[in-house]
Amino acid sequence: YCPACGGDRRTAVFEKYSFSFAGCDDCKTIYMSPRPSIAVMSDYYLNSENYKFWAERIFPSTEAARKEKIHKPWLKRIIGYCEKYMVPKGVIVEVGPGFGTFASVVKDSNIFEKIVAIEPTPEMASACRNRGIDVVEKRIEDIDDSLKDVDVLVSFETIEHLFDPRIFLCRAASLLKKGGLLVLSCPNGLGFDISLLGPVSWAVDSEHVNLFNPKSLSRLVDSCGFETLDVETPGRLDAEFVREASLRGEHDLSCDKFLRKVLLDEWDTLGWPFQKFLAENGLSSHMWLVARKI
Repeated sequence: YCPACGGDRRTAVFEKYSFSFAGCDDCKTIYMSPRPSIAVMSDYYLNSENYKFWAERIFPSTEAARKEKIHKPWLKRIIGYCEKYMVPKGVIVEVGPGFGTFASVVKDSNIFEKIVAIEPTPEMASACRNRGIDVVEKRIEDIDDSLKDVDVLVSFETIEHLFDPRIFLCRAASLLKKGGLLVLSCPNGLGFDISLLGPVSWAVDSEHVNLFNPKSLSRLVDSCGFETLDVETPGRLDAEFVREASLRGEHDLSCDKFLRKVLLDEWDTLGWPFQKFLAENGLSSHMWLVARKI
């Protein structure tokens, strides 16, 4: 069944790494079908050598750049949402904090009264604790009621990994105060990069079992005790990804004179304006959603 709307009418769209992906005929969500069981997925995130390697090698070596270019702008965006929707800067929870860089930026800013991280992967949870972050080392679906009355719950690049995102969202709603904010970021399955490249897109991989789109994610969120307030697609890399795939010979633009002109022949002058057009019109393959608990 579709993870967004629950519909059972689907069309096969592509395969990658021996996994099959279907598109919902109703809400257009792309999802892995069949997907690994809950037990297999839980075991993977608890014992993954991949995440251990990232925690020990990749994240530490790239943290300074990611903090300045990614995580500080994220915090500025979250603060803007709080001010726009008049939500107190009290308790903020991050679900799936990974190495803990964003949580540490929040902690160091002293803007919120408290930051809590929910992280089931042991290496990532340990990395967060080493920064002085309060950590609940469980999946959000498994935590008890000791954590509640949350003002803001954020989850970046996580919901696309979940076996059952509806359970995740319902649990998030139970933690938030009435009027509290939910902020999600994830791939947009109907964005330019994914729509054009399909399985060649980097956003399509063995871990991304749900590729929602602005309408389908809003529909899912609104069915779990929230009111969607805003959906944006602020992605900046779609045009570059498609251009690079074409230059590598992984995607053929020879039959599309317009895209060849924009992405290849006149890239230096047209590339960034075209990317801005995608982002401003809901067409980038990366999206943010903001919702309020009702």
